[in-house]
Amino acid sequence: MSNDPIENAVNWLDQGHKVAIATVVKTWGSAPRKAGSQLAIRDDGLMVGSVSGGCVEGDVVENALEIINKPNSVKLLQYGITNDTAWEVGLACGGDIKIRIDSIQNDG
Repeated sequence: MSNDPIENAVNWLDQGHKVAIATVVKTWGSAPRKAGSQLAIRDDGLMVGSVSGGCVEGDVVENALEIINKPNSVKLLQYGITNDTAWEVGLACGGDIKIRIDSIQNDG
C-alpha cells in the first residue's frame, strides 16, 4: 500500500470498495496541515493520509462514513479554536481548518 491517498483511493475503487476523500480546503492560524492535504477513507474505515496530523481524523472518518454510501455527496467540516467540536476531537493547536469530504464511486 502506498502513502499516497489518491493512489490508494483509485486502487480501492478498482477493488470494488466505496471511497471518500477528505481535503483541507482552508487553514487559518496555526493549523496542523496545509491546504491541499488529503485523507482517503475506505468503506471499512481504513484510511491513508492526514488532514490534521491526527487531531481530527477520527471525526473526519466518522463524517466520511456517513456519506460514503451516497455517491458524489459532499460534506464540509470546520474545526477551530472557537468551535466546541474542535476541543472535543482534539484540535487544540490554536488554528482553524476547513475540510471538504467527497464520496466517490467507480463509474466503470
